[in-house]
Amino acid sequence: MFKLFRFLKPYWWQVIILLFATALQVYTTLRLPALMADIINNGIVAGDTNYIWLTGLKMIGLAAISAAGALTSSVFAARVGTNFARDVRAAIFTKILNFNLLDLKSFSTASLLTRTTNDVNQVQNVMIMIFLIMLRAPLFLVISIIMAIQTAPDMSWIILVGAAAILGSAVTIISIVMPKFKVFQELIDKITLITRENLTGLKVVRAFDNESLEKKKFVRSNDRLTRLLIFIDKILELQNPLINIIFNGTTLLCSWVGISLLSKDFAYLGNMTAFAQYVTFVMMSFLMMSMLFVMLPRANVSAHRINDVLKKTTRIHWREKTNGIPEKTVSVEFKNVDFIYPEAEEKILDNISFKAVAGETTAFIGSTGSGKSTLINLVPRFYEATSGKVLINGLPVENYAKEDLIKRIGFVPQRGVLFAGTIRSNIKFGAPNASEEQMKKAARIAQAENFIEKLPDKYNSHIAQGGTNVSGGQKQRLSIARAICKNPDIFVFDDAFSALDMRTDAKLRAALKEVTAETVTLIVAQRISTIKDADQIIVLNDGKVVGKGKHFELLRSCKVYQEIVKSQFSDKEFKKEMAIAEKTRQEATNVTKVGAASVGISERGKRG
Repeated sequence: MFKLFRFLKPYWWQVIILLFATALQVYTTLRLPALMADIINNGIVAGDTNYIWLTGLKMIGLAAISAAGALTSSVFAARVGTNFARDVRAAIFTKILNFNLLDLKSFSTASLLTRTTNDVNQVQNVMIMIFLIMLRAPLFLVISIIMAIQTAPDMSWIILVGAAAILGSAVTIISIVMPKFKVFQELIDKITLITRENLTGLKVVRAFDNESLEKKKFVRSNDRLTRLLIFIDKILELQNPLINIIFNGTTLLCSWVGISLLSKDFAYLGNMTAFAQYVTFVMMSFLMMSMLFVMLPRANVSAHRINDVLKKTTRIHWREKTNGIPEKTVSVEFKNVDFIYPEAEEKILDNISFKAVAGETTAFIGSTGSGKSTLINLVPRFYEATSGKVLINGLPVENYAKEDLIKRIGFVPQRGVLFAGTIRSNIKFGAPNASEEQMKKAARIAQAENFIEKLPDKYNSHIAQGGTNVSGGQKQRLSIARAICKNPDIFVFDDAFSALDMRTDAKLRAALKEVTAETVTLIVAQRISTIKDADQIIVLNDGKVVGKGKHFELLRSCKVYQEIVKSQFSDKEFKKEMAIAEKTRQEATNVTKVGAASVGISERGKRG
């Protein structure tokens, strides 16, 4: 909890005002019982009306000052607490944005949501209580005890009895409920996870008619949370009757002892009255502190969960400035790259080497789990290579500043990701300063212009959260348009054409040639038709490169590639492709023979 206090640093002057206002309130409030005792002893008993009026006016003035102090401290406590929570939420969000893909896997999405919202709210509420109670209650407690002992030393032992009873009850309650708060937060995470899974996967749930199963899972977790909350509330509610018993018992004890003393000396009446009020302040201070101590363990659990996120050391460290000068010629090169997930036993990528140059398309194909997506995720440094080097324009990716590397790359994920807003804001997401002409050109190349122009608001049409109000193909085309609008040096398409029909796919790839003449284009695809015309096709199998070349070259030389082609083509089409491959091989052989013969004739001519 105390580790989060660093977020209070910008508000130190407000905390000082709060402390001053609290001290003023405590002082003026604790002066009132002493003045009341003076009224009784020196005014009522002595029959001095003027003294009663003058002292009464002082009490009214002190009460007004006390109220002003309480109001000031409450306002500043609310302001500081709210600003504190805002800064903590912003710090968590910023930290999450800087996580790489492996860092995110350390926490579930549902847990990160809960930590950013529910946990921060818990800490905020306790922080406000700390300002209002933790500062005020100890002052009330210490000064009230001192003044009570000074006022009626014969009755001071009553304070010890009441304080011991309150502390004993508070410690007992805290020891019972504290372990339950961690379980409570974990159950909140689980309910958030189940809710999120069902909202995002609603189509799948309905398609398999599993609503009843998902409902049972939710009800089971919800019932556990309900039972736990009932148990916690029962224990916490015991506090109120216990405090009432202790409070009323202490008051009765004060009255009984005070009356016995009053029978010996009637002038003791004022002191007894003041002492009873001071004892009330002492009991109220203990009550406020016990309430805070009950809430602190829950907030402490939340604070630990927040600190787990904030102290998480990211696996990828970026330079503030790019170290070195990248080559002017755009290229992406892998040199003996290996990649293995932390705590995994087998490599996902094994000794990957290739070079992709400007103006050419390099495609990656292979079976599911062959490492295609992992490979291209190394280009924008979503992952860090375990060994080997990934070079962009001749410079290792770890030498780049984050902004300098990312601005060079237009990345299109397999699942098109759109944000709540408009079509315009989504296309210009990576290039907010792009002109209308650039935006519309990007939409046209991505084959998105036709459906956009049919919408009532065209480029101002609303996009729901996650792009749920557009189809999968439309979402994918808008994602591609977003990358094109950025005008990058390197295009990375992670199976980004999978939701497009064959005709749209072909038209889009033809249109892309307009903007990829001087860029590196990396494509991960499952369909042979998407990559057939690529300048370089890299075939992956179990994380290794098993083939590299053009379409017809690989048909002749790579068994894995042949199997992939055969699985997607009819027998007739496959035989035709193989015939063309053989024909191109013979043509290449003939060209080689002619070239060799020409060289031989030339050499003989020189000797002759």
